[in-house]
Amino acid sequence: MKALFRTKSIKSIIAEAEKKSLKKTLGAFDLLLLGIGSTIGTGIFVLTGTAAANFAGPGVALSFAISGLVCMFAGLAYTELAAMVPVSGSAYTYSYAILGEFLAWIVACGLALEYTVASSTVAAGWSGYLTKILEQGGIKLPLLLTSSPAQGGIINLPAFCIAFFIGLLLIRGTKESVVVNRILVSLKLGVIFIFMIVAVPHIKMENYAEFMPFGFKGVLMGSSAIFFAYLGFDAIATTAEECKNPKRDLPIGIIGSLLACTLIYILVSLALTGISHYTTLNNSAPMANALLANGSNIGSALVSVGAVAGMLTVLLVMMYGQSRILFAMSRDGLIPSSFCKLHKKYGTPYVSCIFVTFAVALISGFTPIRTMGDMSSLGTLFAFLIVSCGVIVLRLRSPNQERSFKCPAVFVVAPLAIIGCGYLIYQLLLENYKPFLVWYGFAIVIYFLYAYRKSALAVNNQGSKANKINSNNTHKSKKYRQMELSSRQKSK
Repeated sequence: MKALFRTKSIKSIIAEAEKKSLKKTLGAFDLLLLGIGSTIGTGIFVLTGTAAANFAGPGVALSFAISGLVCMFAGLAYTELAAMVPVSGSAYTYSYAILGEFLAWIVACGLALEYTVASSTVAAGWSGYLTKILEQGGIKLPLLLTSSPAQGGIINLPAFCIAFFIGLLLIRGTKESVVVNRILVSLKLGVIFIFMIVAVPHIKMENYAEFMPFGFKGVLMGSSAIFFAYLGFDAIATTAEECKNPKRDLPIGIIGSLLACTLIYILVSLALTGISHYTTLNNSAPMANALLANGSNIGSALVSVGAVAGMLTVLLVMMYGQSRILFAMSRDGLIPSSFCKLHKKYGTPYVSCIFVTFAVALISGFTPIRTMGDMSSLGTLFAFLIVSCGVIVLRLRSPNQERSFKCPAVFVVAPLAIIGCGYLIYQLLLENYKPFLVWYGFAIVIYFLYAYRKSALAVNNQGSKANKINSNNTHKSKKYRQMELSSRQKSK
């Protein structure tokens, strides 16, 4: 049991990272845009409408505010640890340093579920939006090449190809990926601004008459459903090792992007439910359809373009985050060492990038994975909960340790994050406990079959024991020779 909770000191984690470190190319502005790029995507273009129709009505704005508040509490905890441990790995690395190897492995498996499922879902959704835009332009792709085998096709080719394009971009380098992200985020924010300009004059106050048609319970259920929209901000923590000044830039990126995204979500949801009755928004493109219903064809087309750009940025950051988690786990020996190999020219963990690319391409190209948002949310919420616990433990264990950023009122904020995440986990588990148990059961089996024995800590401990035994044997043999020599001298 003691071995399950073996930890790595923060100093040793930083020292090991410096031996095989990634290029430092990111500044505070880059992190802010990465956070916005990974958070503003499927949530704003799809989940806003479906959550309003099924759970919260116009009160979906409150749902976004509640989820944003829970994320803010968790984000403050993330920021304190990210500034203290500026290496790749995010919640996985923090858990390893504070709570032990086994919990770190469980957190990593949750993050892997989050990033892989979210990336695959976004790639499939991007394919659907692209197909609709092409059809509006008179280009109709064959069903066999835009649907998975389970949907009557051969392959979802657009989803497969976009995953490979993003993967190649990530192998090419973080700096190049950030440039593409800047362009796409600017386009996406521009489209959202246009939506607000077009929508506000068409707002009908009678659409707000039933502000919470399903009661406050519906608002809370809506918070659970749309939490998927906030998953991106934790990906910023995975960039720590590539930040020029992580102690300053990470707090700006995490807290700044959370505040900006929460405000955007609230404003857009109020505008959307103001121009269309919430009962009409349960479709795959609620923003575009709402503008179309209000006579704005151009606005509808622009929103569709913005959705395509928005999903690309989410896919980019999600695949990036997953590759960095694998890189950190490999460096710790929990998965094969090939995953932390760096490209000789580009300095990127190319094996991890290739693995993630193939996984996302195959899942999105050949399986109808569009309804796994809840499973992805569960993995992330568990990571948030563990990080919030970790901050409290570290404050109690090492109160005098240097902290460049301190979570304000940590013994209030962190427990609130734990309670909020715990409640949302409970809500999601009511309907998703079976796949959740299957995934983590599989993860635990892999840990004991491979990671437990191959871990760098396990190997080092075995080496220390072997050296101690050899040392003892050497000492005993010297003592035996001295006794034998003494005995001979006496006999003479």
